[in-house]
Amino acid sequence: MPLRPLLLAGLLATSTAFAPAGNHALTRSSPLSMVAIDTSDIKNGQTIELDGEPYKVLSFSIMKQARGAAKTTIKFKNLKRGNTIENTYRSGEKFQTAQIDKKPSQYTYEDESGNYFFMDSETFEEVMVEAKSIEDQKKWINEGMECDLIYFKGNVIEVRVPSPFVYEIVETEPNVKGNTAQGYTKPATLDCGATINVPGFVEQGAMIKVDSDKGEYIQVAKD
Repeated sequence: MPLRPLLLAGLLATSTAFAPAGNHALTRSSPLSMVAIDTSDIKNGQTIELDGEPYKVLSFSIMKQARGAAKTTIKFKNLKRGNTIENTYRSGEKFQTAQIDKKPSQYTYEDESGNYFFMDSETFEEVMVEAKSIEDQKKWINEGMECDLIYFKGNVIEVRVPSPFVYEIVETEPNVKGNTAQGYTKPATLDCGATINVPGFVEQGAMIKVDSDKGEYIQVAKD
């Protein structure tokens, strides 16, 4: 790609130029060491190591029994392979959290195969992230956005976008004058490409704060 060196050079020179006001830069963290936990410590979003592979907790439920200990059913996503599994555990069963490393990196471009390329914000090295590792998050990524790349044993297993984040509404239907229906919402397309529901009074061109983890509108962004 002839334009690639120019693109990377431009991003290197203006590494924060794309961050809208009110959005916060991500910071590099120390590697998270493995920690022994049990079913009572499980939380959504945790990364657990099972059979040597990283699994993210998507959801869990606790089933109390009239006789005997409670059981916890956990739905995991394998961050290496992309598949999901659901297992049930006895109360008190132990797990190991995965040892992961979080590195802030700036999105640069997507290739023809759907792979995303980032620039490490500290080393300025280019990092390729396979399409399967970014599938859930790619609709929230803007040009030049600073994201966290999550590494497990030296490989990127997940991309985390900043949340909340400020996006611009690029398309939505106009507000109907006199429409005072309580809770009225309408679909709106954001500049990142995602579509969410927003209150009826929010107009095209508005900057709004979005919870990108839940895919939900929070409020109109303040100047």
